[in-house]
Amino acid sequence: MLKKSIALGFVLATSVSFAQTLTTNSGAPVGDNQNSKTIGNNGQILLEDIHLIEKLAAFDRERIPERVVHARGAGAFGEFVASADFSDVTMADFLSQAGKKTPLMVRFSTVTHQQGSPETYRDPRGFAVKFYTQEGNYDLVGNNLPVFFIRDAIKFPDMVHAFKPSPIMNNASDPNRVFDFFSNLPESTHMLTWLFSDYGIPANYRQMEGNGVHAYKWVNDKGEVTYVKYKWVPQQEIKNLTQEEANKIQSTAIEHATVDLYTEIAKGNFPKWDLYVQMLKREDFDKLDFNPVDVTKIWPETVAKSVKVGTMTLNENATNYFQQVEQAAFSPGTLVPGIEPSEDKLLQGRLFSYFDTQRHRIGGNFQQVDVNRPINNVKTYNQDGYMSMRKQEGDVNYQPSTNKPEVVDNAKFKYSKSVFPAGTTTVQNVIDKENNFAQAGDLYRSFSKKDQDNLIKNLGGALNAVQNKVIVKKMIAHFYQADKTYGERLLKATNLNVSDIQEYIKK
Repeated sequence: MLKKSIALGFVLATSVSFAQTLTTNSGAPVGDNQNSKTIGNNGQILLEDIHLIEKLAAFDRERIPERVVHARGAGAFGEFVASADFSDVTMADFLSQAGKKTPLMVRFSTVTHQQGSPETYRDPRGFAVKFYTQEGNYDLVGNNLPVFFIRDAIKFPDMVHAFKPSPIMNNASDPNRVFDFFSNLPESTHMLTWLFSDYGIPANYRQMEGNGVHAYKWVNDKGEVTYVKYKWVPQQEIKNLTQEEANKIQSTAIEHATVDLYTEIAKGNFPKWDLYVQMLKREDFDKLDFNPVDVTKIWPETVAKSVKVGTMTLNENATNYFQQVEQAAFSPGTLVPGIEPSEDKLLQGRLFSYFDTQRHRIGGNFQQVDVNRPINNVKTYNQDGYMSMRKQEGDVNYQPSTNKPEVVDNAKFKYSKSVFPAGTTTVQNVIDKENNFAQAGDLYRSFSKKDQDNLIKNLGGALNAVQNKVIVKKMIAHFYQADKTYGERLLKATNLNVSDIQEYIKK
Protein backbone atom coordinates (compact mmCIF):
# COMPACT_ATOMS: atom_id res chain seq x y z
CA MET A 1 0.00 0.00 0.00
CA LEU A 2 1.11 3.53 -0.64
CA LYS A 3 1.89 4.95 2.79
CA LYS A 4 -0.25 7.90 3.80
CA SER A 5 2.80 10.14 3.99
CA ILE A 6 3.48 9.44 0.33
CA ALA A 7 -0.07 9.25 -0.96
CA LEU A 8 -1.06 12.53 0.66
CA GLY A 9 2.11 14.43 -0.06
CA PHE A 10 3.36 14.82 3.51
CA VAL A 11 7.08 15.46 3.79
CA LEU A 12 8.64 13.83 6.81
CA ALA A 13 11.41 15.88 8.37
CA THR A 14 14.70 14.07 8.90
CA SER A 15 15.30 13.55 12.60
CA VAL A 16 18.34 15.37 13.98
CA SER A 17 20.14 15.16 17.27
CA PHE A 18 20.35 18.91 17.93
CA ALA A 19 17.55 21.27 18.94
CA GLN A 20 15.60 22.84 16.08
CA THR A 21 15.16 26.60 15.83
CA LEU A 22 11.62 27.91 16.06
CA THR A 23 10.65 29.96 13.00
CA THR A 24 7.87 32.21 11.77
CA ASN A 25 5.46 30.99 9.09
CA SER A 26 7.79 32.45 6.50
CA GLY A 27 10.77 30.56 7.90
CA ALA A 28 12.60 33.35 9.73
CA PRO A 29 14.25 32.25 13.03
CA VAL A 30 12.48 33.39 16.22
CA GLY A 31 14.73 34.98 18.83
CA ASP A 32 12.33 34.99 21.81
CA ASN A 33 9.01 33.18 21.92
CA GLN A 34 8.36 33.96 25.57
CA ASN A 35 8.35 37.77 25.71
CA SER A 36 6.70 40.36 23.48
CA LYS A 37 8.62 43.42 22.32
CA THR A 38 7.62 46.31 24.61
CA ILE A 39 8.52 49.88 25.53
CA GLY A 40 10.71 49.05 28.50
CA ASN A 41 10.05 46.06 30.71
CA ASN A 42 6.63 47.30 31.80
CA GLY A 43 5.39 49.23 28.77
CA GLN A 44 3.06 48.64 25.89
CA ILE A 45 3.78 46.08 23.20
CA LEU A 46 4.81 47.27 19.74
CA LEU A 47 3.01 46.58 16.49
CA GLU A 48 6.39 45.97 14.92
CA ASP A 49 6.72 42.70 16.86
CA ILE A 50 5.93 40.74 13.70
CA HIS A 51 6.27 37.36 15.38
CA LEU A 52 3.68 38.29 18.03
CA ILE A 53 1.24 39.69 15.46
CA GLU A 54 1.60 36.62 13.23
CA LYS A 55 1.18 34.30 16.20
CA LEU A 56 -2.01 36.02 17.40
CA ALA A 57 -3.43 36.36 13.89
CA ALA A 58 -2.86 32.66 13.23
CA PHE A 59 -4.47 31.78 16.57
CA ASP A 60 -7.50 33.93 15.78
CA ARG A 61 -8.05 31.89 12.63
CA GLU A 62 -7.37 28.38 13.97
CA ARG A 63 -10.98 27.30 13.67
CA ILE A 64 -12.98 26.75 10.54
CA PRO A 65 -16.79 26.43 10.54
CA GLU A 66 -17.80 23.06 11.93
CA ARG A 67 -19.91 20.81 9.79
CA VAL A 68 -23.64 21.47 10.16
CA VAL A 69 -24.02 17.70 10.55
CA HIS A 70 -21.30 15.15 11.31
CA ALA A 71 -19.39 17.78 13.30
CA ARG A 72 -17.85 15.37 15.81
CA GLY A 73 -15.59 12.79 14.20
CA ALA A 74 -12.52 10.57 14.29
CA GLY A 75 -10.41 9.29 11.43
CA ALA A 76 -7.71 6.86 10.35
CA PHE A 77 -5.87 5.65 7.25
CA GLY A 78 -5.49 2.25 5.68
CA GLU A 79 -6.01 0.22 2.53
CA PHE A 80 -8.69 -1.60 0.59
CA VAL A 81 -7.99 -4.92 -1.14
CA ALA A 82 -10.42 -6.00 -3.85
CA SER A 83 -11.58 -9.60 -3.55
CA ALA A 84 -12.47 -10.13 -7.22
CA ASP A 85 -12.54 -8.57 -10.69
CA PHE A 86 -15.80 -6.62 -11.08
CA SER A 87 -15.00 -5.11 -14.49
CA ASP A 88 -17.98 -6.94 -16.00
CA VAL A 89 -20.29 -4.61 -14.04
CA THR A 90 -18.19 -1.47 -13.40
CA MET A 91 -15.32 0.44 -14.99
CA ALA A 92 -14.12 1.51 -11.53
CA ASP A 93 -10.38 0.90 -11.66
CA PHE A 94 -9.95 -0.03 -7.99
CA LEU A 95 -12.38 -2.94 -8.48
CA SER A 96 -10.81 -4.20 -11.71
CA GLN A 97 -8.55 -6.91 -10.30
CA ALA A 98 -8.60 -9.35 -7.41
CA GLY A 99 -5.94 -8.35 -4.88
CA LYS A 100 -5.69 -4.76 -6.13
CA LYS A 101 -4.78 -2.45 -3.24
CA THR A 102 -6.09 1.09 -2.84
CA PRO A 103 -5.04 3.52 -0.07
CA LEU A 104 -7.90 5.14 1.78
CA MET A 105 -8.95 7.41 4.62
CA VAL A 106 -12.01 6.91 6.84
CA ARG A 107 -13.88 9.41 8.99
CA PHE A 108 -16.40 8.16 11.53
CA SER A 109 -18.74 10.65 13.18
CA THR A 110 -21.86 11.37 15.13
CA VAL A 111 -24.42 13.25 13.07
CA THR A 112 -26.63 15.68 14.93
CA HIS A 113 -24.61 17.27 17.69
CA GLN A 114 -21.72 19.73 17.89
CA GLN A 115 -17.97 19.01 17.97
CA GLY A 116 -17.63 18.74 21.75
CA SER A 117 -20.69 16.54 22.27
CA PRO A 118 -20.53 13.07 23.88
CA GLU A 119 -20.07 10.10 21.57
CA THR A 120 -22.65 8.19 23.60
CA TYR A 121 -25.67 10.10 22.29
CA ARG A 122 -28.40 8.18 20.49
CA ASP A 123 -27.64 9.30 16.97
CA PRO A 124 -26.75 7.82 13.57
CA ARG A 125 -23.02 7.44 13.01
CA GLY A 126 -21.33 8.63 9.84
CA PHE A 127 -19.14 6.11 8.00
CA ALA A 128 -17.30 7.93 5.20
CA VAL A 129 -14.50 6.30 3.16
CA LYS A 130 -12.23 8.15 0.73
CA PHE A 131 -10.54 5.81 -1.75
CA TYR A 132 -7.40 7.26 -3.39
CA THR A 133 -7.74 5.41 -6.71
CA GLN A 134 -5.60 5.68 -9.84
CA GLU A 135 -8.49 7.43 -11.60
CA GLY A 136 -9.26 10.00 -8.90
CA ASN A 137 -10.81 9.96 -5.45
CA TYR A 138 -13.97 8.05 -4.69
CA ASP A 139 -16.00 8.91 -1.58
CA LEU A 140 -18.33 6.23 -0.26
CA VAL A 141 -20.30 8.36 2.18
CA GLY A 142 -22.71 6.52 4.45
CA ASN A 143 -24.00 5.80 7.94
CA ASN A 144 -24.00 2.88 10.33
CA LEU A 145 -27.76 2.38 9.81
CA PRO A 146 -29.01 1.12 6.43
CA VAL A 147 -31.87 3.58 5.84
CA PHE A 148 -32.69 7.23 6.47
CA PHE A 149 -35.46 9.39 7.95
CA ILE A 150 -36.58 11.18 4.78
CA ARG A 151 -36.54 10.48 1.07
CA ASP A 152 -36.49 13.96 -0.46
CA ALA A 153 -33.65 16.48 -0.08
CA ILE A 154 -36.11 19.36 0.16
CA LYS A 155 -36.92 18.14 3.70
CA PHE A 156 -33.30 17.85 4.80
CA PRO A 157 -32.83 21.38 6.21
CA ASP A 158 -36.12 21.08 8.11
CA MET A 159 -35.15 17.69 9.53
CA VAL A 160 -31.78 18.98 10.77
CA HIS A 161 -33.44 22.09 12.23
CA ALA A 162 -35.83 19.82 14.15
CA PHE A 163 -32.91 17.81 15.55
CA LYS A 164 -30.80 20.84 16.42
CA PRO A 165 -31.27 23.08 19.48
CA SER A 166 -34.26 25.40 19.65
CA PRO A 167 -33.54 28.78 18.03
CA ILE A 168 -35.00 30.39 21.16
CA MET A 169 -33.45 28.34 23.98
CA ASN A 170 -30.37 26.87 22.22
CA ASN A 171 -30.95 23.80 24.38
CA ALA A 172 -30.13 20.18 23.63
CA SER A 173 -32.05 18.16 21.07
CA ASP A 174 -35.70 18.29 22.17
CA PRO A 175 -38.12 15.35 21.68
CA ASN A 176 -40.97 17.85 21.40
CA ARG A 177 -39.41 19.33 18.27
CA VAL A 178 -38.09 16.06 16.84
CA PHE A 179 -41.37 14.16 17.07
CA ASP A 180 -43.40 17.19 16.01
CA PHE A 181 -41.55 16.94 12.70
CA PHE A 182 -41.56 13.16 12.30
CA SER A 183 -45.20 12.73 13.35
CA ASN A 184 -46.03 14.25 9.97
CA LEU A 185 -43.64 11.98 8.05
CA PRO A 186 -44.72 8.33 8.08
CA GLU A 187 -41.70 7.48 5.90
CA SER A 188 -39.51 7.97 9.01
CA THR A 189 -41.03 4.94 10.80
CA HIS A 190 -38.38 2.49 9.57
CA MET A 191 -35.39 4.66 10.49
CA LEU A 192 -36.81 5.59 13.90
CA THR A 193 -37.19 1.89 14.69
CA TRP A 194 -33.50 1.42 13.95
CA LEU A 195 -32.48 4.53 15.87
CA PHE A 196 -34.35 3.74 19.09
CA SER A 197 -33.10 0.17 19.15
CA ASP A 198 -29.65 -0.51 20.60
CA TYR A 199 -28.25 0.05 17.09
CA GLY A 200 -28.83 3.74 17.81
CA ILE A 201 -25.78 3.75 20.12
CA PRO A 202 -22.82 1.77 18.70
CA ALA A 203 -20.31 0.74 21.38
CA ASN A 204 -17.47 2.31 19.37
CA TYR A 205 -16.47 2.98 15.79
CA ARG A 206 -14.56 -0.28 15.28
CA GLN A 207 -17.49 -2.55 16.08
CA MET A 208 -20.23 -0.98 13.98
CA GLU A 209 -21.48 -1.68 10.48
CA GLY A 210 -21.44 0.84 7.66
CA ASN A 211 -23.95 1.34 4.88
CA GLY A 212 -23.86 3.37 1.69
CA VAL A 213 -27.61 3.93 2.39
CA HIS A 214 -28.32 5.21 -1.13
CA ALA A 215 -28.55 3.16 -4.29
CA TYR A 216 -25.86 3.92 -6.86
CA LYS A 217 -25.26 2.89 -10.46
CA TRP A 218 -22.33 0.74 -11.50
CA VAL A 219 -21.57 1.19 -15.21
CA ASN A 220 -19.34 -1.12 -17.28
CA ASP A 221 -17.36 -0.21 -20.41
CA LYS A 222 -20.35 -1.16 -22.56
CA GLY A 223 -22.50 1.42 -20.83
CA GLU A 224 -24.60 -1.24 -19.09
CA VAL A 225 -26.03 -0.13 -15.74
CA THR A 226 -26.41 -2.17 -12.55
CA TYR A 227 -27.91 -0.60 -9.42
CA VAL A 228 -26.01 -1.36 -6.21
CA LYS A 229 -26.20 -0.86 -2.46
CA TYR A 230 -23.12 -1.05 -0.22
CA LYS A 231 -22.60 -2.53 3.23
CA TRP A 232 -19.48 -2.63 5.44
CA VAL A 233 -19.44 -5.61 7.82
CA PRO A 234 -16.82 -5.50 10.60
CA GLN A 235 -14.65 -8.57 11.10
CA GLN A 236 -14.69 -7.51 14.73
CA GLU A 237 -17.80 -8.43 16.72
CA ILE A 238 -20.68 -5.96 16.21
CA LYS A 239 -21.38 -4.33 19.54
CA ASN A 240 -23.98 -1.77 20.66
CA LEU A 241 -24.81 -0.12 23.96
CA THR A 242 -27.99 -0.08 25.98
CA GLN A 243 -29.08 3.36 27.16
CA GLU A 244 -27.92 2.49 30.68
CA GLU A 245 -24.46 1.43 29.45
CA ALA A 246 -24.16 4.63 27.42
CA ASN A 247 -25.15 6.76 30.43
CA LYS A 248 -22.46 5.11 32.54
CA ILE A 249 -19.74 5.76 29.95
CA GLN A 250 -20.92 9.35 29.44
CA SER A 251 -20.53 10.07 33.15
CA THR A 252 -16.76 9.63 32.87
CA ALA A 253 -15.87 10.17 29.18
CA ILE A 254 -17.40 11.97 26.23
CA GLU A 255 -14.88 10.86 23.58
CA HIS A 256 -14.67 7.14 24.29
CA ALA A 257 -15.11 6.08 20.64
CA THR A 258 -12.37 8.39 19.34
CA VAL A 259 -9.96 7.22 22.04
CA ASP A 260 -10.83 3.58 21.38
CA LEU A 261 -10.13 3.84 17.64
CA TYR A 262 -6.83 5.64 18.09
CA THR A 263 -5.63 3.37 20.93
CA GLU A 264 -6.45 0.10 19.20
CA ILE A 265 -4.72 1.12 15.97
CA ALA A 266 -1.69 2.34 17.96
CA LYS A 267 -1.51 -1.06 19.66
CA GLY A 268 -1.55 -2.85 16.30
CA ASN A 269 -5.12 -4.13 16.63
CA PHE A 270 -6.04 -3.01 13.13
CA PRO A 271 -9.83 -3.06 12.55
CA LYS A 272 -11.11 -4.66 9.34
CA TRP A 273 -14.37 -4.48 7.43
CA ASP A 274 -15.56 -6.55 4.49
CA LEU A 275 -17.41 -4.57 1.81
CA TYR A 276 -20.48 -6.17 0.26
CA VAL A 277 -22.76 -5.01 -2.56
CA GLN A 278 -26.26 -5.97 -3.56
CA MET A 279 -27.13 -5.67 -7.25
CA LEU A 280 -30.37 -5.05 -9.13
CA LYS A 281 -31.18 -4.34 -12.75
CA ARG A 282 -33.63 -1.59 -13.65
CA GLU A 283 -36.00 -4.11 -15.17
CA ASP A 284 -36.30 -5.77 -11.74
CA PHE A 285 -37.76 -2.65 -10.10
CA ASP A 286 -41.38 -3.15 -11.17
CA LYS A 287 -41.49 -6.59 -9.54
CA LEU A 288 -41.02 -5.08 -6.06
CA ASP A 289 -43.61 -3.58 -3.71
CA PHE A 290 -41.30 -0.66 -2.89
CA ASN A 291 -39.16 1.76 -4.87
CA PRO A 292 -35.55 0.43 -4.78
CA VAL A 293 -34.04 3.93 -4.89
CA ASP A 294 -36.16 5.01 -1.91
CA VAL A 295 -33.61 5.68 0.83
CA THR A 296 -36.07 4.67 3.56
CA LYS A 297 -35.93 1.06 2.32
CA ILE A 298 -33.45 -1.81 2.47
CA TRP A 299 -33.07 -4.43 -0.22
CA PRO A 300 -33.93 -7.75 1.44
CA GLU A 301 -31.50 -10.61 0.77
CA THR A 302 -34.38 -12.46 -0.89
CA VAL A 303 -34.43 -9.67 -3.47
CA ALA A 304 -30.69 -9.12 -3.94
CA LYS A 305 -27.96 -11.33 -2.51
CA SER A 306 -24.89 -9.70 -0.96
CA VAL A 307 -21.61 -10.20 -2.82
CA LYS A 308 -18.24 -9.55 -1.20
CA VAL A 309 -16.25 -6.81 -2.95
CA GLY A 310 -13.15 -6.54 -0.78
CA THR A 311 -11.69 -5.85 2.65
CA MET A 312 -10.67 -2.59 4.32
CA THR A 313 -7.99 -2.44 7.00
CA LEU A 314 -7.28 0.66 9.08
CA ASN A 315 -3.63 0.53 10.12
CA GLU A 316 -2.44 4.11 10.58
CA ASN A 317 -3.58 6.95 12.82
CA ALA A 318 -3.58 10.59 11.80
CA THR A 319 -0.55 12.58 12.93
CA ASN A 320 -2.38 15.93 12.81
CA TYR A 321 -6.08 15.80 13.58
CA PHE A 322 -6.97 19.16 12.07
CA GLN A 323 -5.11 18.68 8.80
CA GLN A 324 -6.00 15.05 8.20
CA VAL A 325 -9.41 14.56 9.85
CA GLU A 326 -11.11 17.93 10.40
CA GLN A 327 -10.14 19.12 6.90
CA ALA A 328 -11.11 15.82 5.29
CA ALA A 329 -13.95 16.69 2.92
CA PHE A 330 -16.42 14.08 1.68
CA SER A 331 -19.21 14.18 -0.86
CA PRO A 332 -21.32 11.48 -2.50
CA GLY A 333 -20.58 13.42 -5.68
CA THR A 334 -16.87 12.50 -5.49
CA LEU A 335 -17.15 9.68 -8.00
CA VAL A 336 -14.91 7.80 -10.42
CA PRO A 337 -15.68 6.42 -13.89
CA GLY A 338 -17.90 3.39 -13.49
CA ILE A 339 -19.88 4.70 -10.50
CA GLU A 340 -22.78 7.15 -10.84
CA PRO A 341 -25.65 8.41 -8.66
CA SER A 342 -29.07 6.84 -8.89
CA GLU A 343 -32.36 8.73 -9.14
CA ASP A 344 -32.71 8.73 -5.32
CA LYS A 345 -34.23 12.15 -4.48
CA LEU A 346 -32.21 12.57 -1.28
CA LEU A 347 -28.95 11.60 -2.98
CA GLN A 348 -29.60 14.04 -5.82
CA GLY A 349 -29.79 16.91 -3.32
CA ARG A 350 -26.70 15.73 -1.46
CA LEU A 351 -24.68 15.83 -4.67
CA PHE A 352 -24.93 19.62 -4.42
CA SER A 353 -25.13 20.14 -0.67
CA TYR A 354 -22.03 18.20 0.40
CA PHE A 355 -19.73 19.90 -2.10
CA ASP A 356 -21.28 23.24 -1.23
CA THR A 357 -20.70 22.88 2.51
CA GLN A 358 -17.04 21.99 1.95
CA ARG A 359 -16.53 25.06 -0.21
CA HIS A 360 -18.04 27.15 2.59
CA ARG A 361 -16.08 25.38 5.34
CA ILE A 362 -12.64 25.03 3.77
CA GLY A 363 -12.75 27.10 0.58
CA GLY A 364 -13.21 26.63 -3.12
CA ASN A 365 -9.92 24.75 -3.45
CA PHE A 366 -10.62 22.23 -0.67
CA GLN A 367 -9.64 19.38 -3.01
CA GLN A 368 -6.06 20.71 -3.03
CA VAL A 369 -5.67 20.16 0.73
CA ASP A 370 -3.36 17.17 1.24
CA VAL A 371 -5.93 14.83 2.75
CA ASN A 372 -8.36 15.52 -0.11
CA ARG A 373 -5.82 15.55 -2.93
CA PRO A 374 -5.94 12.68 -5.44
CA ILE A 375 -2.82 10.53 -5.88
CA ASN A 376 -3.08 10.56 -9.67
CA ASN A 377 -2.12 13.54 -11.81
CA VAL A 378 -4.79 16.27 -11.78
CA LYS A 379 -5.16 18.15 -15.04
CA THR A 380 -7.85 20.80 -14.79
CA TYR A 381 -8.31 24.35 -15.99
CA ASN A 382 -10.27 25.33 -12.90
CA GLN A 383 -7.98 27.96 -11.46
CA ASP A 384 -7.19 30.57 -8.82
CA GLY A 385 -9.28 31.40 -5.76
CA TYR A 386 -8.28 31.12 -2.09
CA MET A 387 -5.34 28.78 -1.43
CA SER A 388 -4.82 27.79 -5.06
CA MET A 389 -1.71 25.61 -5.10
CA ARG A 390 -1.81 23.71 -8.39
CA LYS A 391 1.06 24.37 -10.75
CA GLN A 392 0.06 26.09 -13.97
CA GLU A 393 1.72 24.39 -16.92
CA GLY A 394 2.22 26.83 -19.76
CA ASP A 395 0.04 29.52 -21.24
CA VAL A 396 -2.93 27.38 -22.24
CA ASN A 397 -5.59 27.29 -19.51
CA TYR A 398 -8.57 26.42 -21.70
CA GLN A 399 -9.74 23.53 -23.84
CA PRO A 400 -10.03 22.79 -26.73
CA SER A 401 -6.76 24.27 -27.93
CA THR A 402 -4.88 24.05 -31.19
CA ASN A 403 -1.66 24.96 -29.38
CA LYS A 404 -2.07 22.04 -26.94
CA PRO A 405 -4.19 19.48 -28.76
CA GLU A 406 -3.02 16.53 -26.62
CA VAL A 407 -5.33 17.59 -23.76
CA VAL A 408 -8.57 15.93 -24.79
CA ASP A 409 -11.72 14.35 -23.40
CA ASN A 410 -11.90 10.57 -23.07
CA ALA A 411 -15.15 9.29 -24.57
CA LYS A 412 -14.76 6.03 -22.65
CA PHE A 413 -15.71 7.82 -19.47
CA LYS A 414 -18.87 9.56 -20.63
CA TYR A 415 -21.84 9.30 -18.29
CA SER A 416 -24.23 6.44 -18.91
CA LYS A 417 -27.33 7.06 -21.02
CA SER A 418 -30.66 7.44 -19.24
CA VAL A 419 -33.90 6.49 -20.98
CA PHE A 420 -37.17 7.98 -19.77
CA PRO A 421 -40.70 6.79 -20.60
CA ALA A 422 -42.42 8.54 -23.48
CA GLY A 423 -44.51 11.47 -22.33
CA THR A 424 -42.51 11.97 -19.13
CA THR A 425 -43.44 15.23 -17.41
CA THR A 426 -41.88 17.22 -14.59
CA VAL A 427 -43.82 17.07 -11.31
CA GLN A 428 -43.53 17.79 -7.60
CA ASN A 429 -45.02 14.73 -6.02
CA VAL A 430 -44.32 11.75 -3.78
CA ILE A 431 -42.64 8.68 -5.24
CA ASP A 432 -44.56 5.64 -6.43
CA LYS A 433 -44.96 2.75 -3.96
CA GLU A 434 -44.26 4.61 -0.70
CA ASN A 435 -44.99 1.53 1.45
CA ASN A 436 -43.95 3.42 4.58
CA PHE A 437 -44.56 0.81 7.27
CA ALA A 438 -43.87 -2.74 6.08
CA GLN A 439 -40.10 -2.81 6.52
CA ALA A 440 -40.32 -1.14 9.94
CA GLY A 441 -42.61 -3.97 11.01
CA ASP A 442 -40.24 -6.55 9.55
CA LEU A 443 -37.40 -4.98 11.52
CA TYR A 444 -39.34 -5.00 14.80
CA ARG A 445 -40.23 -8.68 14.38
CA SER A 446 -36.61 -9.55 13.53
CA PHE A 447 -35.35 -8.19 16.87
CA SER A 448 -34.79 -10.51 19.82
CA LYS A 449 -37.09 -10.12 22.84
CA LYS A 450 -34.34 -8.15 24.61
CA ASP A 451 -33.91 -5.83 21.62
CA GLN A 452 -37.67 -5.34 21.36
CA ASP A 453 -37.90 -4.54 25.07
CA ASN A 454 -35.07 -1.97 24.82
CA LEU A 455 -36.68 -0.41 21.75
CA ILE A 456 -40.01 0.04 23.57
CA LYS A 457 -38.24 1.44 26.64
CA ASN A 458 -36.11 3.89 24.62
CA LEU A 459 -38.85 5.05 22.27
CA GLY A 460 -41.56 5.08 24.94
CA GLY A 461 -39.34 7.18 27.20
CA ALA A 462 -38.68 9.68 24.43
CA LEU A 463 -42.39 9.93 23.56
CA ASN A 464 -43.30 10.47 27.22
CA ALA A 465 -41.12 13.60 27.13
CA VAL A 466 -43.32 15.10 24.40
CA GLN A 467 -45.84 17.56 25.83
CA ASN A 468 -48.28 17.69 22.91
CA LYS A 469 -50.12 14.36 23.08
CA VAL A 470 -51.46 14.74 19.54
CA ILE A 471 -47.87 14.36 18.35
CA VAL A 472 -47.47 11.22 20.50
CA LYS A 473 -50.67 9.71 19.11
CA LYS A 474 -49.64 10.40 15.50
CA MET A 475 -46.21 8.83 16.10
CA ILE A 476 -47.64 5.70 17.71
CA ALA A 477 -50.14 5.38 14.85
CA HIS A 478 -47.15 5.01 12.53
CA PHE A 479 -45.58 2.27 14.63
CA TYR A 480 -48.96 0.55 15.08
CA GLN A 481 -49.35 0.36 11.30
CA ALA A 482 -45.88 -1.16 11.08
CA ASP A 483 -46.73 -3.87 13.61
CA LYS A 484 -49.80 -4.13 15.83
CA THR A 485 -47.87 -5.46 18.84
CA TYR A 486 -45.20 -2.78 18.39
CA GLY A 487 -47.88 -0.08 18.53
CA GLU A 488 -49.80 -1.65 21.42
CA ARG A 489 -46.67 -1.84 23.56
CA LEU A 490 -45.93 1.83 22.89
CA LEU A 491 -49.53 2.71 23.80
CA LYS A 492 -49.08 0.93 27.10
CA ALA A 493 -45.73 2.67 27.69
CA THR A 494 -47.39 6.07 27.18
CA ASN A 495 -50.67 5.31 28.99
CA LEU A 496 -52.81 5.56 25.86
CA ASN A 497 -55.40 3.31 24.22
CA VAL A 498 -55.98 2.11 20.67
CA SER A 499 -59.01 4.39 20.46
CA ASP A 500 -56.69 7.36 20.96
CA ILE A 501 -54.87 6.73 17.67
CA GLN A 502 -57.66 5.52 15.39
CA GLU A 503 -58.12 8.86 13.63
CA TYR A 504 -54.43 8.95 12.71
CA ILE A 505 -54.29 5.50 11.17
CA LYS A 506 -54.12 5.58 7.39
CA LYS A 507 -57.28 4.08 5.90
